[in-house]
Amino acid sequence: MQTSSDRHEYPAHWEADVVLRDGGTARIRPITADDAERLVSFYEQVSDESKYYRFFAPYPRLSAKDVHRFTHHDFVDRVGLAATVGDDFIGTVRYDRIGAGGRPATGAEADEAEVAFLVQDAHQGRGVASALLEHIAAVARERGIRRFAAEVLPANTKMIKVFTDAGYTQKRSFEDGVVRLEFGLEPTDRSLAVQYAREQRAEARSVQRLLAPGAVAVIGTGRTPGGVGRSILGNIRDGGFTGRLYAVNGALPEGQKELDGVPAFRSVRDIDGPVDVAVVAVPAERVPEVVAECGEHDVQGLVVVSAGYAESGPEGRDRQRALVRQARSYGMRIIGPNSFGVINTAPEVRLNASLAPEMPRAGRIGLFAQSGAIGVALLSRLHRRGGGVTGVTGLSTFVSSGNRADVSGNDVLQYWYEDADTDVALMYLESIGNPRKFTRLARRTAAAKPLVVVQGARHGAGPRGHAVRATQLPHATVSALLRQAGVIRVDTITDLVDAGLLLARQPLPAGPRVAILGNSESLGLLTYDACLAKGLRPHPPQDLTTAASAADFHAALSRALADDSSDAVVVTAIPSVGEGSVGDAALAEALRSAAAERPTKPVLVVHVELGGLAEALSAATSTAPQPGAASGPDPAPRTGERAEPRPVDEGAPADDKDAPAPPPGDARPDDAPPEGTHPLPAYPAAERAVRALAQAVAYGQWRRDAAEPGKVPEYEDIDERGAATLIDGLLARGQGLSLTTDATCELLAAYGVHVHRALPAPTPDAAAEAARALGHPVALKATAPHLRHRADLGGVRLDLADEEQLRRAYAELTELFGSPEELRPVVQRMAPRGVDTVVRAVIDPAAGAVLSFGLAGAASQLLGDMAHRLIPVTDRDATSLVRSIRTAPLLFGWRGSAPVDTPALEELMLRVSRLVHDHPEVVAVTLEPVVVAPHGVSVLGASVRLAPPPARDDLGPRTLPAY
Repeated sequence: MQTSSDRHEYPAHWEADVVLRDGGTARIRPITADDAERLVSFYEQVSDESKYYRFFAPYPRLSAKDVHRFTHHDFVDRVGLAATVGDDFIGTVRYDRIGAGGRPATGAEADEAEVAFLVQDAHQGRGVASALLEHIAAVARERGIRRFAAEVLPANTKMIKVFTDAGYTQKRSFEDGVVRLEFGLEPTDRSLAVQYAREQRAEARSVQRLLAPGAVAVIGTGRTPGGVGRSILGNIRDGGFTGRLYAVNGALPEGQKELDGVPAFRSVRDIDGPVDVAVVAVPAERVPEVVAECGEHDVQGLVVVSAGYAESGPEGRDRQRALVRQARSYGMRIIGPNSFGVINTAPEVRLNASLAPEMPRAGRIGLFAQSGAIGVALLSRLHRRGGGVTGVTGLSTFVSSGNRADVSGNDVLQYWYEDADTDVALMYLESIGNPRKFTRLARRTAAAKPLVVVQGARHGAGPRGHAVRATQLPHATVSALLRQAGVIRVDTITDLVDAGLLLARQPLPAGPRVAILGNSESLGLLTYDACLAKGLRPHPPQDLTTAASAADFHAALSRALADDSSDAVVVTAIPSVGEGSVGDAALAEALRSAAAERPTKPVLVVHVELGGLAEALSAATSTAPQPGAASGPDPAPRTGERAEPRPVDEGAPADDKDAPAPPPGDARPDDAPPEGTHPLPAYPAAERAVRALAQAVAYGQWRRDAAEPGKVPEYEDIDERGAATLIDGLLARGQGLSLTTDATCELLAAYGVHVHRALPAPTPDAAAEAARALGHPVALKATAPHLRHRADLGGVRLDLADEEQLRRAYAELTELFGSPEELRPVVQRMAPRGVDTVVRAVIDPAAGAVLSFGLAGAASQLLGDMAHRLIPVTDRDATSLVRSIRTAPLLFGWRGSAPVDTPALEELMLRVSRLVHDHPEVVAVTLEPVVVAPHGVSVLGASVRLAPPPARDDLGPRTLPAY
């Protein structure tokens, strides 16, 4: 929040939309003098009991003086906020700055305020007061208030709970029959945890209301067959929706009461009964009228499939913003516009409010797609009995966000996190509107269930319909940060489905050791090579020969699963010929029964031209891991364990076009194997199977590491207060600046990072004097921009043992590269020999603070060999960061060289992380080169940039994206 220059200016930046506990929305804004009538109307609807709790006495109505006092604020010492739905107040909060003795005060010297709430009885229990407290606390902090005080009657337990549950550090007392609460307003770990938990419940509930409605109205159902609205109406009806379904078309003849067997109305307002979700399929210019009608009928949410919004240009973008503002004014959330629709296969819901002509089979995989075209492609496979050898048939929910104007992937992640019917989450993203929040939610979700993401538009601007924050980070960096958060990042839709197929059907591998067996030596060797290429540790392939029977496969797989030296098994199979050839069904049963005997390891099947085998392998009862299955010797995590999995068919025939579509709701085919068995994923190529397995191995390792998170270490020699004083003094000179060498060294030294002095040498005599001051041997370096950090160009002379060598080197540099004015030479004391590295930290406006590490030099830059972690970095993060680059072997004694002091390097990175985390004004730090020797590190160059700290929306109150 930005401080207004005028204490009486209306603070528009305090306005915000929020999601309440029940999933509805409200708008929070400052109260002004124009709100007098709204305040009176609001107060009249509050019960006498609530009025008594607010004023500690019967207070049936507000006097004119009260109304004036509660609507006239200076927005500094006296502030009032209102939660509104439409044009009506549903709750209010105000603070008054107080001084010693609790008397009204003004000015920054008084840093305490008294706070009081009033929530309309009909809206109590929706989390209105909690949301108002978050926002009024943020406003107070902005205005220099550090503590709140509140007096509450003991019987007002609801309001006491609002304060005590907020997570702030509190002091409580009781005097004269009144409970007095005092608490500081600085966010604490507990207050942030409470805020995030409330955010999760509210946003998950808002998505649940859209995916599990009791009544749906499709608005825009044409009178003749065909068209978007009529198609969706038929899909909902044919999918077996368990709730009430209505058709709405303003052009229906007066007497028409039904459309395709569904009750029909000319307006949603004519429906006698509640409507939870409206699917809007009318032209964009008619949508505002429809939204108004839905709002007046208390519809809870909208799925807008209509196009003509931000994807169509500036005019459509304005139309989209108006749509969101209008819907939120009624407390509704929106999926879309330009959405393909939503699906929920749960037996108690069975909602296919999409353009998919058939209801997909019920399963335990959640699917989110920003692109309608990609959603169509995935669902066309999901609704068949397999959709090809890579098909994933078991679907719990599907959301197509379209332009992502309101409900986004973040909201759906909140829902999936607690959804007992979803074990694996697959997401196709073309943009990430709030990367910082997405990373936080992804880390929490991935700790409970696999999250697989493929990102489109990686190398250009996102879709025109998406509002996306600008980021300065390249896509590779963003991908690395997502992987750090436990996200399984894949590059293609094929990889998305391949990984999802494995994760949904098999336990996680306990490690990278892979057993390979099959009836083709060549296919086994291809699999072996693919494993090595992906960093796995395969055993030599076991060739069963082409004469292998189903019993041979069963015995070999049983032995491999029983062998403690392997963590996963890949079975390769090619067609066999002759009278004794094994049939597809027999081979599938042999493999499945062997895997069922030891369900502790994942089994993947690579087949060539065995479509019947893929189909037989995929027939199963559940994608959920069964009780008793573990992923290794120690209880490593498994994918989405559930106590009572719902039956699901996971067939995967080889040929899409020949696969008959299942009847709607057919959750289990007649040929399904017995309960408790895992369906085995089948792949048409070894490389695809191994890619999926490598992703599962990495994710399993991440889960084990996440179970024991690292710590951000404390260092006693860090002078945090001294650094803050220095930063404040430097920033007082300007809005943003690159620090001088002396200021850079002073600031870094406050955090225990010491930079080797580099003295300017504009002349040979100055160079000699500098060398005498530093002591030989020294280095002579050109610091001109085109030569800086480019030792390969010859602008550096090392190990100059005396003045004669120094003067000779100075003459050589000036002769080769130009005058000293062009070269900008400096003299620096020689550091111990070692490996040159680079440590950088930057605050990105979208992703947040990021620490990066790599080796110095042109080769690493050309290869993009840098590793990245989000700040604050833990000790475990620092250890993995050093080992994440491809050139890491150079640090650990590659080809007989001496290993360097990586613990000292890790400590250096942890100190830089602490500096940036403690002082968000430090927006960029570069240490280059950092020479890592066998004992210790030497920082030979450093630069720091300061700027006013960017807004941290993850530390502020909960809000929806502004429109």
